[in-house]
Amino acid sequence: MPANLSHFAINADDIETSRSFYEAVFGWTFTAYGPPGFFQIQTGTDDDPGPRGALQDRRQLLEGIPTRGLECTFSVDDVDEIRKLVVDAGAKILMERFTISGVGHLIAFEDPGGNPILAMQYDFEAQ
Repeated sequence: MPANLSHFAINADDIETSRSFYEAVFGWTFTAYGPPGFFQIQTGTDDDPGPRGALQDRRQLLEGIPTRGLECTFSVDDVDEIRKLVVDAGAKILMERFTISGVGHLIAFEDPGGNPILAMQYDFEAQ
C-alpha cells in the first residue's frame, strides 16, 4: 500500500512576508482558505498544477517545539489502518483522526527521526 506525498505546508510566523517571498522567488499564487492565517498554494499552472500546498500560521505538532521546515502529508487509503501501523511500529500519535469537511480524515504522528508526518484519507464527502 504505497502512499504518495499529496500535500505540503509551510509554517510561518509572518504570513505576509512568507507569502511575498514565495510569490517573488517561485511565482506561486495564494488563495485565502478556511481559518484566518491559512492560504492554499498553487505551485504550478492550471494545466500542470503541481502538488497541493498551504501557507499557515506556525503550529506545534510536537509539544513545545514550533514546527520548522515543510510539513508533509501522505495520501493513504485508510487512515485508521495507518494509525494502527504507526502505533504497532512504536511511533507516537500527535493528532488523532480529525475530519476536515469536504476534504477527508487526517492524523499526525512522529516518525523515528522525530519528524511530524501527516496521513490523509481523502474523502470529498466527509462531514
